[in-house]
Amino acid sequence: MPADYLKELLEKAKKTKVSDDDIFKALKEEERGLKPPAGGKAKSREELEDRLMQIRAQLRESLKETEVPEKKPAKAVVKEKPISIPPKEAESMPAKEAKLELTGESAAEREVQQAPEKIEVESYGNVKIYKIPGQKLLYYFVPVPRPTPSEKRIIRIIKEAATRLITIEPYKIRDPEQRRAVYRQRIMDILQSSPEINIPKGRIPFYTEAVVREMVGYGLIDPLVRDDRLEEIMVIGAKKPVYVFHRDYEMMKTNIEFYSDEEIIDLINKIAREVGRRVDLSSPLLDARLPDGSRVNATIPPASISGPTLTIRKFRKDPFSITDLINFGTVSTELAAFLWLAVEGLSTKPANILISGGTGSGKTTLLNVLATFIPPSERVISIEDTAELNLPLEHWVRFEARPPGLENKGEITLDVLTKNSLRMRPDRIIVGEIRHKEAFTLFTAMNTGHDGCMGTVHANSSQETLVRVTSPPMSVPEVMLSALDFIIVEHRLHTKKKGTIRRVTEVAEVTGVLEGKPQTETLFQWDAAKDKIVRTGVPCKYLKELSKLSGMSVSAIEKELKRRESFLQTLVRKNIRTVRETAEAMHKFLEVE
Repeated sequence: MPADYLKELLEKAKKTKVSDDDIFKALKEEERGLKPPAGGKAKSREELEDRLMQIRAQLRESLKETEVPEKKPAKAVVKEKPISIPPKEAESMPAKEAKLELTGESAAEREVQQAPEKIEVESYGNVKIYKIPGQKLLYYFVPVPRPTPSEKRIIRIIKEAATRLITIEPYKIRDPEQRRAVYRQRIMDILQSSPEINIPKGRIPFYTEAVVREMVGYGLIDPLVRDDRLEEIMVIGAKKPVYVFHRDYEMMKTNIEFYSDEEIIDLINKIAREVGRRVDLSSPLLDARLPDGSRVNATIPPASISGPTLTIRKFRKDPFSITDLINFGTVSTELAAFLWLAVEGLSTKPANILISGGTGSGKTTLLNVLATFIPPSERVISIEDTAELNLPLEHWVRFEARPPGLENKGEITLDVLTKNSLRMRPDRIIVGEIRHKEAFTLFTAMNTGHDGCMGTVHANSSQETLVRVTSPPMSVPEVMLSALDFIIVEHRLHTKKKGTIRRVTEVAEVTGVLEGKPQTETLFQWDAAKDKIVRTGVPCKYLKELSKLSGMSVSAIEKELKRRESFLQTLVRKNIRTVRETAEAMHKFLEVE
């Protein structure tokens, strides 16, 4: 072999300053003297065994030069204590940085440890949530071992070895947990089958998890990405705590900090590579979807002046159902029954509906719930900028927009997808978020007989929704508004008693379009004093139209609304709450009828 690859790699790592860790690169294949087989796969078992023996020998020699005996760790908040830094390396580091690496504590962690009367609010898994007197935000703590510089180099070496020996491509294993399990087992096998490299048995899990996080995880924020109770993960810069928005406790600080901008940029680049995108000075913004469905937005300078940022919006594995929204007070059973009737349309005339509201008000959640009212026999096509809907439907086709690729080509817009959906004989078209030209295409579909279309739009009232839809860049002609039946307005509100709540504050019917005076009539209005949404008593023209087309009298339709309201109350009382359970129960209710 021309060169001892791992040893040479280690020597290069030793000469690299800690602050310049981001420029650490593996040697090229020809410099290593180990030419990989075609396609990165072993040609035979003998060749794989031969390479494994080489890696073992090289790793053993490398670890002899970097590993130091373990010392009894000082008192710290993390479960896994990194081994000590060699004295020479510690002397070359700034005092503050050396202390941080030795203790594994961030500034936020030290602040919490020094708090005299911190109160543990809740704990689950490895997560602990604290209340610190004098601070408004709660504190989210999760053990995150931080490797020392010498450990980082060992992790890099093991990662390089694992990259050569594990021939399974990560993207081919779709289940994230299964992917982690496969890589964890393979890396553990590499380390355990080589006792001569002298890694202490107690440190094997530490190195294994660290390499797994690097290869198929998200580094420091990996435990946050895996916590299903988090709604948002927000990285705002280096040497600042990462913030999270918890589904139960709202905004919180965490004990996790990135020590440098380079660490954040490395993570952003890793995510960008996963989705086939690039982030650089010419394209400093990233808006994409992770393999698990989470939505990610990242920025780097010059777009974000103070440094790189990363925001990840996580979606629930178990989405909310109509019974959940009733229990939360977002809708009443009376309103839920009305929306059920409007979406289902007595199998005659489903209503066209727009859901409006601000960011984080729950528009997509409500859209997902309304879609569960669609009869299972219908063909549904959903079109989204970032796939978020989770529908219990069999005949469901999902489309997702795509931004331009590396060469500024290959963009697929919502408008193109909406036009394409019209050629696919849809019964329903659902557009996740209407912002541009796709609005005109969707309203064209509504006016050409595609009833039951739904979508969301950013607006704060029903009247503002009409103004936004008819103004640039949507530019829908006013006459086309006649096909829109209802506008549902939802808000996220903050109260002293209940904290953050989401409420449907208005359900309005669009009228007066053909007379040249588009306006809205409020059918349901939220009463802030009582925290209830009540029916206003304004006559509903949609019910009259439904009466003509279905052959049922308006009074019979009102009785049907009462029956459905009573049935929904039964679902709430019996705690039937998952999306699939509620959808099946409602479909059976209609079949029996």
